[in-house]
Amino acid sequence: MIKYRIVITCMCFTIAAVLPVYGQQQKENSLGILWSKVAGYYPGIGAKQSAVDASKLHERAVKSEMLPQLKAQMQNSYGTYEGSSGAFFPQPGFFNVSGSGSPIAGSSTSANSFASTTMEWEIFSFGKRQKDNEAAKSLTHKTLSEKEAYLLQLKKILSERYINLLYNDAKLNLSQRNTERLDSIRGITTGLSVAGLRPAADSLLASSSYVQAMGEYDKWNGVKSASFIKLLELYGADSVDFSASAIRFIDPLGNQQNNGSIIQASHPILEALDRESEYYTLSGEAQKRASLPSLNILGGYAYRGTGIQPNGTVSGNWKDGFSNTTNNFLVGIGITWNLTSIRTNHYKGEQFFKEAEGAKLLHSQYEKAMQANLSAAQTEILHQFEQLQKTKLAVRQSQDAYCMYLARYKSGLITLSELLQVRTLLEQSENIHVQASRDYWLLLASEAALTADFEFLFNNL
Repeated sequence: MIKYRIVITCMCFTIAAVLPVYGQQQKENSLGILWSKVAGYYPGIGAKQSAVDASKLHERAVKSEMLPQLKAQMQNSYGTYEGSSGAFFPQPGFFNVSGSGSPIAGSSTSANSFASTTMEWEIFSFGKRQKDNEAAKSLTHKTLSEKEAYLLQLKKILSERYINLLYNDAKLNLSQRNTERLDSIRGITTGLSVAGLRPAADSLLASSSYVQAMGEYDKWNGVKSASFIKLLELYGADSVDFSASAIRFIDPLGNQQNNGSIIQASHPILEALDRESEYYTLSGEAQKRASLPSLNILGGYAYRGTGIQPNGTVSGNWKDGFSNTTNNFLVGIGITWNLTSIRTNHYKGEQFFKEAEGAKLLHSQYEKAMQANLSAAQTEILHQFEQLQKTKLAVRQSQDAYCMYLARYKSGLITLSELLQVRTLLEQSENIHVQASRDYWLLLASEAALTADFEFLFNNL
């Protein structure tokens, strides 16, 4: 019996612990669920990921430059073999050919074959390769942070389009209710006019107000459809179920979790600027070190065949070009230093340093502006929520008042113009409440973008 009670007690504690966690999960048909679908569809995210993948491949390519550079060539040629004594300065891609000026017996042309392979390995570069690798790695970090900043901006765009859709849907519903009220008034007025209790002018006035309301309904129907199309551009589907969000839009919850918060240094936008400054700094250092010399190990092997016999007889046959072969190899060590590039690379390095300095100044500017915007938004959110509570109460009182005045109109105690004036006041209070709801949610979207935290917005809209 005791064991049974212990088991029951443990189960109760387990359920009590699980329920709060379950309650924090995203609600069905919420903005958070919609974002998960947008994240898996929108092409812009794939474009940013492609940029990240490209930077990673660039990083690997830069690292591969530290490997020995192995080159090979093979050629077969047919031509003359005249040579001349003397010396000249060879240019890249050319080499010297010297030979005897005495006549050689046989053909005036001969076939030649040649194949070679060379290896060059830069074993010491005074830190140039290391800085290149660091700059390439920093570029990868930069593209990753730019992707995070893009995702944050996309979340804000999605939130704003979703809020605008909910706002236009609420305005359409208000227009429909207003049309139904005027239709009801028109029917009552027509009946009273037919009975001779009201003048015919009242029937015309009620009908005119009803037609005007129908036109307003058509307007908001078009605006809602347009906002729906803009949302589908991000979503990629044919329909969105926002019925639950429409209820939460009109009657929002207060958000007190981020009051008094500050802009974090890890914010994606600030992080992107930090990475950009780091990348330009490392690129500048790598550019300056490019002016330093390089120490290389050299190696090579060459094979050559010719149609010229050792006794000087020349064969013009193509197959004899593979005869009389020679094989040579070489090894050595060399140092290369482009002295002219010292000044040029200095200026290029200073250019990168200025770019890094500009990114740091932008970071400071953005941080101050974002902190000011966050403080202003949080202050406005508190007062906006207070306005919502008051406009909600005003709508309820206006609805009750309208029902009372409608009953008085049916009893003949007030005129049609007085009833229409009361209906106008009711319409104004409803519109003010919907507008206040939109402003409140847009402020929450701005706050979420500044704090890089969309959890409350995604779970409660």
